[in-house]
Amino acid sequence: MLVCLGRLTAHGKEKKKATPLPEPPHSFIQPSQKPAFSIPVGDLGFAAPGALYEGLRYSFTSLDFLDETHLLFTFRVPGLLRRQGDDSDEEPRNIRALVLTLPSGAVQSEALWTLHGHERYLWMLDNGHYLIRDDRNILEGDASLALKTLFHFPGPVTWMEMDPAQQFLVTNSYEPRKTVAHAGDVESPETAQADMTSDAPESLGDPRYVVRILERGSGKVMLVSRARATVHLPINREGYLEVLRGKEREWILNFNYFTGGSRIVGAVDSECAPSLEFVAPETYLATGCDDKDGRAYVALNMDGKRLWEVDSPSTQVWPRLVRGPKGLRFAIESLAVPRAVNAMQPLSFQDVKGQLVEVFDTATGKRLLTAPADPILDGGGNVAISASGNRVAVLNQGAIEVYLLTGPQWAHVSAKGASGK
Repeated sequence: MLVCLGRLTAHGKEKKKATPLPEPPHSFIQPSQKPAFSIPVGDLGFAAPGALYEGLRYSFTSLDFLDETHLLFTFRVPGLLRRQGDDSDEEPRNIRALVLTLPSGAVQSEALWTLHGHERYLWMLDNGHYLIRDDRNILEGDASLALKTLFHFPGPVTWMEMDPAQQFLVTNSYEPRKTVAHAGDVESPETAQADMTSDAPESLGDPRYVVRILERGSGKVMLVSRARATVHLPINREGYLEVLRGKEREWILNFNYFTGGSRIVGAVDSECAPSLEFVAPETYLATGCDDKDGRAYVALNMDGKRLWEVDSPSTQVWPRLVRGPKGLRFAIESLAVPRAVNAMQPLSFQDVKGQLVEVFDTATGKRLLTAPADPILDGGGNVAISASGNRVAVLNQGAIEVYLLTGPQWAHVSAKGASGK
């Protein structure tokens, strides 16, 4: 998840004229092009969640391309739940899973899953497989919709994310001091166990969460640490980024290698700590703020080079990043409101007029598509980008709308990122 708070400029360089994002018409967001085709979802059993859930950022749906001609569409459905043998502390829910053939929308396979929790539950892999987060388990599935356990944790997994190359997982799991690991659980190295028994000041609270970086293929724990809250960690195949405080408005971007050591990969100026997110193996997006409610997305590479910058108006809030496979394209979906939102004027969901989806070319920052999403799902899961980058699916007004885009500028992506080596 990308949290965008404001304007950000590359440190040490004169800010170039940014490409402005248009103010959305709040009564209705017009798409920049017509969808190539659409698939009605009412007959599939999908119904929009009630207004009661607005603002909670719960995950109710997941929309993903299995390949160029098949969509995986999953969504919460009401119904009786089997609780026999269920010792989870999280609330169970029924998720209906459908594999849809494009462009007809014919159902190729379907299943009913019982999953736990309210956060995001599905992450797509490049090979037509996907990962499911469910309580203490991370499961793997494919087009058959059968699920098998990949990893089991000592405590509930509260969040998960992957590097763009999908070699590593970052997991956050709730494991208080007295949590006991069992045979078959992921590793809990001695360093984490030592932290578990250390005396922490009560004012700071207990470090009840364990953050792990795992190698997906082997399950090897590369790094482990304890934390007092869920941690977002932007990683690629070689290490992870962190933000260090510099002088005044300066923030230092430091890259830590899994093999040891670190190096500074850039610096930015911002009134607040910038948020970082890898959108490709060698390209990351930085977002920060100034004192005038401005905001911008700045793309940089691992050599510290500023690739492009795009401004965003203060009337687009709660942005959420959707990374496309292979890092060729990404989407940002945000809520459209009629006024600026800040600490003095907090967001009211009565102000939300729609949800805006924008698709960008990773190499150039060119905006390729603007489209509305309806119902408003602030927890995401209503936008998908195919592996080629040429198809974008958006859940909108009772249908899955599929847009066709022109081919991506692959050559502009760094050779290392494009080759995957």
